[in-house]
Amino acid sequence: MWELFLSIAIIFVLLEIFVPSLFFINFALSGIACAVISLFSKSIPVLVISFVIFGFIFLFTIRPIFLKLKAQNTQKTGMEEKYVGQIATVIEDINADNGAITIYDERWQARSNEPISKGEKVRILSHQGLIFQVEKI
Repeated sequence: MWELFLSIAIIFVLLEIFVPSLFFINFALSGIACAVISLFSKSIPVLVISFVIFGFIFLFTIRPIFLKLKAQNTQKTGMEEKYVGQIATVIEDINADNGAITIYDERWQARSNEPISKGEKVRILSHQGLIFQVEKI
């Protein structure tokens, strides 16, 4: 019987891989817990009820923790830490459509709401993908 619950756990892990919602992982954990319980109990109703109960317990206790950890990991990237707020030098005239800056001997695309000439210093305000939004200082 433990093989059945382990197979269910694997199916839920695969579902979580293909649909990353942090929902199916809870039932995968429930399947693992029921696989362990099935080593001690062979009663199918007890195992099915245990699977459902563990699934909802994990869903309401572990999922919020996973979601909080996921939110903390996605809030900041290396771009914010390394570039945003720093001073850079304009190497191509910047306007709303094109331009370039250099910082740390790296060349980056930049945009600004006001025209900025080559050679001026700018502060990096934010990024959208690999394009920085800058302002003249």
